[in-house]
Amino acid sequence: MSKEGGGVTKAWEATVRKSQAAVRRRGTSFFTAMSVAHVDDDDGGDGAPGEVYHAERVLSNGDFYTGQWLENVPHGHGKYLWTDGCMYVGEWCRGKTMGKGKFSWPSGATYEGEFKGGYMDGKGTYTGSSGDTYRGSWVMNLKHGQGTKHYANGDYYDGEWRRGQQDGHGRYQWKNGNHYIGQWKNGVIYGNGTLIWANGNRYDGFWEDSLPKGNGTFRWIDGSFYVGTWSKDPKEQNGTYYPSAASPTGNFDWDPQNVFSVDLSDCKICPGEKVSILPSQKVLNWAGIEADLLQKQPTWKLKNVDAGGKPRRMSVDGRINNVGGDKGFDRFCIWESDGDITCDIIDANQMGGREVEDGLGALQLEDTETWGTKVQTPRLLPREMKKQGQTISKGHKNYELMLNLQLGIRHSVGKPAPATSLDLKASAFDPKEKVWTKFPTEGSKQTPPHQSCEFKWKDYCPLVFRTLRKLFKVDAADYMLSICGNDALRELSSPGKSGSFFYLTNDDRYMIKTMKKSEVKVLLRMLPAYYNHFRAFENTLVTKFFGLHCVKLTGATQKKVRFVIMGNLFCSEYPIHRRFDLKGSSHGRITDKPEAEIDANTTLKDLDLNFIFRLQKAWYQELHRQVDRDCEFLEQERIMDYSLLVGLHFRDTTSYTRDQANEGRLSGVRTPTGNGDTDGESAVPRLSRVDMDQLLLDPSRWATIRLGLNMPARVEQTKRSDFETLVGEPTGEFYDVILYFGIIDILQDYDISKKLEHAYKSFQYDPTSISAVDPRLYSKRFRDFIFKIFTEDT
Repeated sequence: MSKEGGGVTKAWEATVRKSQAAVRRRGTSFFTAMSVAHVDDDDGGDGAPGEVYHAERVLSNGDFYTGQWLENVPHGHGKYLWTDGCMYVGEWCRGKTMGKGKFSWPSGATYEGEFKGGYMDGKGTYTGSSGDTYRGSWVMNLKHGQGTKHYANGDYYDGEWRRGQQDGHGRYQWKNGNHYIGQWKNGVIYGNGTLIWANGNRYDGFWEDSLPKGNGTFRWIDGSFYVGTWSKDPKEQNGTYYPSAASPTGNFDWDPQNVFSVDLSDCKICPGEKVSILPSQKVLNWAGIEADLLQKQPTWKLKNVDAGGKPRRMSVDGRINNVGGDKGFDRFCIWESDGDITCDIIDANQMGGREVEDGLGALQLEDTETWGTKVQTPRLLPREMKKQGQTISKGHKNYELMLNLQLGIRHSVGKPAPATSLDLKASAFDPKEKVWTKFPTEGSKQTPPHQSCEFKWKDYCPLVFRTLRKLFKVDAADYMLSICGNDALRELSSPGKSGSFFYLTNDDRYMIKTMKKSEVKVLLRMLPAYYNHFRAFENTLVTKFFGLHCVKLTGATQKKVRFVIMGNLFCSEYPIHRRFDLKGSSHGRITDKPEAEIDANTTLKDLDLNFIFRLQKAWYQELHRQVDRDCEFLEQERIMDYSLLVGLHFRDTTSYTRDQANEGRLSGVRTPTGNGDTDGESAVPRLSRVDMDQLLLDPSRWATIRLGLNMPARVEQTKRSDFETLVGEPTGEFYDVILYFGIIDILQDYDISKKLEHAYKSFQYDPTSISAVDPRLYSKRFRDFIFKIFTEDT
């Protein structure tokens, strides 16, 4: 290293140290969500093409890099210093942190361990500024796998983690000597476990939300014990006290509620500190189409200027207020008023929420002038997505049916019902377990007067579906509001292949499907196994059913309409740009629409698929296990012809501007470049990777990410040379996406009609290419196909 270069490095490190010291003195964190800046091609390139050499770069945004260099990006070992005080020292691979390294924050926090694609991923140790330390496994910036965390207050946890929270089996030790060993879920004690107090007393049994719930035993050190059903609600508490042989008089006046109010008062789970900016948010693409954008950073502004002309506030910390859940962190803000610009550090707790009154809808990128050049930056105002279907208003042929359905749901869900246990008796699943209710227009003791026609309402297995809604954590009031509120249902434009009609609630949370009598029989037959499957596997991909009902119109027609209420897989805050219905068969599995008519609402099929889905290792392993379990369940129930419904939201649609129109239909459907459009010019840009990471990886949003729901992933585009091959050849073009998927259409058993269909089509086509096959063969083919299109991201 030259003396001049060494002097630059030392001077820069001195500046960084001063910056860090200033931050510590102020007690704030003003992290700016800056990317790694692009380096101009003519900025001191010394090496031959393809050669790794040592370089030092002062970048266009003021950042500094020193280390190994390849073709205008870091490659090998190097050190990167950001102007805000963050620093990374370690291994790089073509501009991304990859391998072993150390990332330091201005607050004094550090992460030392493995990186992958810019993320903390693998084995590593995070030491927080407050003294918290986590040592263990990471996946995409989240604690995931086995790990140990020591808290600043003296507590520690050793066990399993999932998506950043304690989940699985683990031990938590409080500094006062109490400790818990057992099951966890989403960061709280949940399931079977034992808590032992420092004085020798202990509780063995079931837990929910870090409190005893269900069957359990409390034992004293003298040998006496209490056995019963536990609940924080005294009305649900029930049990028996047994004194010890050494003290037969015992303590019969003891109240079990003391465990909740006294014994557990000093057994709180320490929340730990939050990471306000992540390494993956600091390091993005170095070169190419983003170079100009990275050098000329646009400014976030919030359009909430009042009539009094108060200053407009724009945050430069890269966070979207009240969306990422960063309340409590101080903000480094710019204040603009009458052309004057000043800076200040604002206490987030004193903002009072004024900054977020308009939410994400008020967020946009303004025109900015940088270095004398005006840059026209796109507005990020999300446009209203056109909702699917036709609103059922007065005069619609199914208007009265909708009113009947809403009246029936309100009656079934709203009527008082005793608290139920998840352990249901066999009689609850009896197909004859149904309740008929008559709805005369003038009303009755049980039903209100209404303006629809007179009808009868049937509830199938009401106790089972009420318990399923409890298992799915569905609030009864929210459920009724979605289906029976003031907003009308929407009917999808065309019935499914089975002849069933589909209706969506206005908030898109639930889908209502009309059913044939044979499908009702299948669902009732498999209901006990279905219920047990959901109890055993919370991450199952199988369709959720919330209720099964029937409307019988009175009068001459005596028409019966049976329907089931299901969850809508694509109820998402992100627009779905592409959706696929995948079976793993090829005969007839291509959309019949011309390519020009395909939009975001078109459901494509197997031969339209032009992607391979690449998941992080932990997610891929979980997917593999769950698909095996779900297919075994469906095979045992003799179900076939089901599909995997997949929805894709492209995280950065502005980068998909390659013209694929000339590739032809064999390569699949064109990748969308905008808000469901294939026309790049009409595209509405999405948030950048920095901002999307802030949304996805905020702790308040982790609970919304699960298998098949809100899953960050990558897809690789494929190209198919013929229609004989279901999975095309990878092209090396990758896109960041959010994935939604689940197994649908699970009510078709292998009955005589399907056996005849199989025999007939087998004479005309390849028997392995048709959908109607034996459930065992269908399950194997389905799994084989899923594990070809979903792979581990390496």
